[in-house]
Order: sequence, then structure tokens, then C-alpha cells
Amino acid sequence: MSWVDDKAYAELARIREAREKQVYPFFRPFETGGIHTSIHGKPIVNFSSNDYLGLTNDPRVKAAAHAAVDKYACGLSSSRVQATTVEHVELEARLARWFGFEKCLLFTTGYQAMVGTIASLADKDTTLVLDNLSHACILDGTFLAAGIPGRQPEVRFFNHNSVRSLERILKTRERKNALVLVEGIYSLDGDMAKIAEIIEICDRYEAVLLVDDAHGTGTLGKRGAGILEHFGLEGRAPIVISTFSKTFGGIGGILLGRSDVVELVQHNARSFLFSASLPVPIVAAAAKILDILEDEGPKLVAELHQKAEHMRSRLKGIGFDLGASDTHIMPVYCRDERKVLFMHVALLESGVMMVPITYPGVKKGEERLRVNITRGHTEEDMEQALSLLTTYGEAFYVLSGEDLGPMED
Repeated sequence: MSWVDDKAYAELARIREAREKQVYPFFRPFETGGIHTSIHGKPIVNFSSNDYLGLTNDPRVKAAAHAAVDKYACGLSSSRVQATTVEHVELEARLARWFGFEKCLLFTTGYQAMVGTIASLADKDTTLVLDNLSHACILDGTFLAAGIPGRQPEVRFFNHNSVRSLERILKTRERKNALVLVEGIYSLDGDMAKIAEIIEICDRYEAVLLVDDAHGTGTLGKRGAGILEHFGLEGRAPIVISTFSKTFGGIGGILLGRSDVVELVQHNARSFLFSASLPVPIVAAAAKILDILEDEGPKLVAELHQKAEHMRSRLKGIGFDLGASDTHIMPVYCRDERKVLFMHVALLESGVMMVPITYPGVKKGEERLRVNITRGHTEEDMEQALSLLTTYGEAFYVLSGEDLGPMED
């Protein structure tokens, strides 16, 4: 036994306790893909899925992936430097046009796209300015950039969605250049960035804005092109990063920007240059989903919004606290770790999966169930979830006006 074993045992105490109490909620093995799945043979409706338009299991998408397997196999066995296909290049060109940018670069994951872009653009003349609820990929890209010898940028955080806080930082920054990093939709709180005001402040202080629109792609804007389309601000944010792991039903990162900026990242991002190329079946599936969005996007997005608005109205009417959510992502606050874990287990035993989010993913006292509404959820799915949430919300005292404090042993 080494110090590594001792460290691991000590730091896993919380995990062991959750497993012993049979409330450990993570890494449950799905037996089929999609929103309607099964775990240990039990049918489950997944309300924590990011398959927002329900296209992952579309037969047209599966057929495109199958054809790509026949042509290219499952992987290309190298990085994009020497493993680029015409499918990669064609999809990059199509995505650039669809989103309204000069150029697009595909990464193997959205996480790698963000980490590589930040590390490529930030240097000793840069102040990185982050919303304090930034996703882990933004934080990790920032920390990576801050650790590169001779290139360390200044790092500052502003209060979540506070334009006044952002302005104070831009006014007092120590470096010549500023890169402001925000999300289009914040994935744990479900609220949209105050993007119009943020763009105005960035323009005023000559800061470059980078928007992580992973959860806005396919869900915001008439066509589903994201938060910039939603607010009629196309062309106003110079850099956007998105992903294939939500609406596009697979895995992969999307970098959008002006040609020179994207090429700079392409030739400098270690997460791009030294990672295996995105498998062509994934590229083909994403290309087919783009076909569907080009033909049916407005209809699909409208259906998602109708279902989300219905669910939000019902949840609020029952008495659940949804925080600042104004999108299809709705945190159901329990504000106590034991309550949220027991709510998760009770729901799962009844056939509904809503993943609990606890510390350190969120602050203590902000524990919540993650509830994502997708176009693939049926009226029956939502009614089942609402009925169970009402029952267990009352049983565990998480409805508004019923909070009796933390559960006792």
C-alpha cells in the first residue's frame, strides 16, 4: 500500500457512505440508448438527458452512422493532423454556414474545444474574465492557460450574469486584452446569459466575447442556431463553442469564429493536435441531424418550447422552486443533500430518472434534481414525473412553504 492508496481511501469516504446507504446516484448502466431506456431490466424515463430534440434514435441518423462504419470503420487511429476525411471538412463548412461564421473546427469533445481554444488564445497580455458559475471546461481551460510558463494570463471572475460586476472587472483589468467567457444557457441553473448587455459591455471595453452555447444549440432561436439567433444578435459574438453531445446526439466539439482565429487554434491547441480524430460515424450522424435541422428545425424547436413551458408551469403550480430557470433545463431545488438523494432513489424506483446535483457540483444548500425537458418526452412521461414529484416532494418536505429543515437520522 502506498500513499496514493491511503489518499484514495480517505477521500472516498463520502462515496462509501452513500453506497452503504444505497443512495449513490451515479454511473447507473443504461441497457438501451435514448430518453426511454432501462436499468437492471427496469423501464426508465430519463429526465436528465441532453438529447433535447430527441434525434439520437432517429432511424435516419442511425442509418447515416451505419453507412460511415461500412466506409471508414469505427475510428481513424490518429489525430486530425493526419486523419482528416472529406466528411470532417464538409461538415465544418456546413456548420460554419448554418451558424453564420466564417470557419468551423471540429474537436473530438466539447471539453477539448473549450480547453484548447482558451489555452491557444490567452497569454501574458490577456485578462480572462469568467462568470463565477462557469462550466468545468471553461475553468479547466483557464487553469491550463494560467499554468503555461511565460504566457500566464490574469484571471478574474464576475458575479453570475451581473453586467455591473463584469464592467467593474473590465474597467480595472491589468492586461491590455480581455477575453470574456460566458455560457448561453447555464447547464445547472437553466438560465440564459444576459447576452445583449454582455455584448454591449464587451464592445465598450474592447473585450472579445466567447460564448459556450452547448445547451443553446438546437434549443434557442427559430432554427435552433442558439442564443445569438434567439435574441437577433447574429454576428455580434466573435467566438462560439458548441458540442455534438446534446442536440446532435453524439460527441464532439464545435469551434466557430473568423478564419484566422480558428486556424490559430487549429495549429496551436494541444487538445486538438494530440487527440484522436472524431470518428466518422459520429461525423455522419451529426451531418444527418444538421440535414434534419435545416429541413425541420423551426418545427422541432417549437415543439420543445411548448413542452418545456408546460412542464415549467406545472412544476411551479405544484410549488417547486426552479430558481432563475427560463429554459428547458429546470433545477428542482431540494436544498438538502439527503433530501435530494432520497428523492432521486424514490423516483428511480418508480421509473423516472432525475439526477441529483450535490456539493461540490453546487454550493451546499443549493442541492437540486436535474430536470431536462426534451422534445422526445411524451405527455404521459411528463404526467408520470409530475405525479411522482408531487408525492415525494410532499413526503420529503421540498415544496414551497413546507421546508422543515434537513432530514434527521
